[in-house]
Amino acid sequence: MAVFAYKAKTEEGKVTRGKIEAMSKKEALAELGMMDLIVFEVEPLNSFLNTEINLRSGLKPKDFIIFLRQFATLISAGILLVESLDLLAEQTTNPRLKAILEDLSTEVQEGSPLSVSMSKHPAVFPNLLIQMIQSAEVSGRLEEVLEQMANYYEKQYRNKQKVTTAMTYPIVVGVLALVITAFLLIFIVPIFGEMFASFGSELPAITQMVLGLSQWFQKYWVLILVFLLAIIFVLRYLSQRDKMAYSFDYLQLKIPIIGMFLQKTILARMTQTLSSLLNSSVPILQALDVTSQVVDNRVVEEVLLAAKKDVEQGESLAKPMEAHWFFPNLIIQMIKVGEASGSLDEMLKKASDIYEQEVEEASEKLQSLIEPLLIVFLSVIVGFIVLSIVIPMFGLFEQIQ
Repeated sequence: MAVFAYKAKTEEGKVTRGKIEAMSKKEALAELGMMDLIVFEVEPLNSFLNTEINLRSGLKPKDFIIFLRQFATLISAGILLVESLDLLAEQTTNPRLKAILEDLSTEVQEGSPLSVSMSKHPAVFPNLLIQMIQSAEVSGRLEEVLEQMANYYEKQYRNKQKVTTAMTYPIVVGVLALVITAFLLIFIVPIFGEMFASFGSELPAITQMVLGLSQWFQKYWVLILVFLLAIIFVLRYLSQRDKMAYSFDYLQLKIPIIGMFLQKTILARMTQTLSSLLNSSVPILQALDVTSQVVDNRVVEEVLLAAKKDVEQGESLAKPMEAHWFFPNLIIQMIKVGEASGSLDEMLKKASDIYEQEVEEASEKLQSLIEPLLIVFLSVIVGFIVLSIVIPMFGLFEQIQ
């Protein structure tokens, strides 16, 4: 993200200046256009000199959930929308959220719908929330939708934490194993290598191999570090390209055990999102479009967009899912029953409950399975190096005796 300074004129003819964060100058112009401004100048700012660069970042998940719950509570208490926004702005400690809520209050007072005002702050308010509030403005169910969204984002946060925990643990242990191995090879093994050389006895093959590896590490450790960093950089760069990103998402789903866990997580997110949108009377084509943006996996996103085209042509939602390996028979049958009975949102809600429970169980099983495997992995690496030192030590003791 870059920060741009702009000079523009409002519809009332007032000249205004400000800053906006966007991926490019073109995107900044588009966002300013949505604010009904006539733009004169848009220039990039030096991000190091711009002290407000971090003010457009999104809220922490917990803060966002608390905001939605407080908002729902105020509306349910009969407090007017503008007054609720003012109260939330007064009590929040987040300067960015405070400024946004004040903007929302001003725009709503001037007659702008809440959903339209929120859409001008995509870094804070997700598209899903905006679509739900837009639906609530039509149906008059704002309080219910806000509470529903608070529950939704809380569940998504919990599921994301489970995925993060399950995926972070093996990475941390792997890095720890690499650091311990490098430390032993660079600092500890050479000490014993000099001692063995002073005795001049022939060393076992395992010891010779470890000593050779130690010398190689001492000589090329900088190149190894650069190589690892280069791999990380290249992978991150490729993951931002559509074709490679699709391949990465595909490979993640094909990893034994972990792939099945990710599949359940994505299905829980997909069914819950689609159910919430349909339950709020969002049109199914629009709901599929929003859900495809939320699933965070390009393989599933492609199927949902294909489903959108089929539904647009009068076909069943389950048709493209039925032909794809990712979707289990359970979800396909539940969607078919929901379409036939006219209760698709209810069936999707039941499916989301099932998969949330499965994610909970799969997370516990995954952690209980990975932990002993990683301990064994770390023990084998360290044990191999220690064994290469201990074996020749016995030979030295026999010579001394």
